[in-house]
Amino acid sequence: MDKKVVVITGASSGIGAALARLLGSAGHSVILAARREQQLGDIVGDIGDNAVAVKTDVTRREDMDHLKQVALETFGRIDVWINNAGRGITRPVLALTDDDVEEMMSVNMKSALYGMQTIVPYFQDRDSGHLINVSSFLGRVPLVSFRSIYSASKAALNMLTACLRMDLREKFPDIHISLVMPGVVMTEFHKNALGGQPQQAPGARRSTMNAQTPEEVAEVIADLLEHPKSEVYTNPTLPEIARRYREDVDAFEQAMISGR
Repeated sequence: MDKKVVVITGASSGIGAALARLLGSAGHSVILAARREQQLGDIVGDIGDNAVAVKTDVTRREDMDHLKQVALETFGRIDVWINNAGRGITRPVLALTDDDVEEMMSVNMKSALYGMQTIVPYFQDRDSGHLINVSSFLGRVPLVSFRSIYSASKAALNMLTACLRMDLREKFPDIHISLVMPGVVMTEFHKNALGGQPQQAPGARRSTMNAQTPEEVAEVIADLLEHPKSEVYTNPTLPEIARRYREDVDAFEQAMISGR
């Protein structure tokens, strides 16, 4: 694979950190973005000279532009931009506050929009590039109702990604737009969610998904760099779950409630 220059947001932990280490170890140049400087610095130290950290608040448009400029000044170009930053919530629909909605839409959807609007014009000038938006399977199938506005924000990201791809497909065939949908991933996501970790009551609905490690998800995303696709589920069990949901929503929801 040709060595690429890759920007990764949300790179201080979880999927982003695993992906940065994987790509860096393969010889790609990586620009790590997040708010937590210490964690970013530790990861850059693990990778070496082909990595740089940029303190970035992805909810600020000016920070995203600064991230792009640092990447260009450091490595001379950007080949891949990965919008990976995100945050969860533990709150059912009727308990949501205005602040909950604003936070989730800002971190999970608007930040990716800022990334798209920052990097895609650069890709258009080059007539090539690859944008990857990391979403969630919960934006496609409502398996966990207490994730409510998180799932809604990811559903919005899914559609923004698809619309952008359609906008570019005819005139810019060498600009790839990919959507990545992980399922359950073993990270600090649940612990860091607004509202804390959920308390599962006896008899509560069970997930039908096998959890993945961040490294397993990173492998799927890394493969996209070499084999671009419009959409990819990181867990092989997910397409079948999505099919069942689309075919009969009522039956699917009843099965979830009864724990089947």
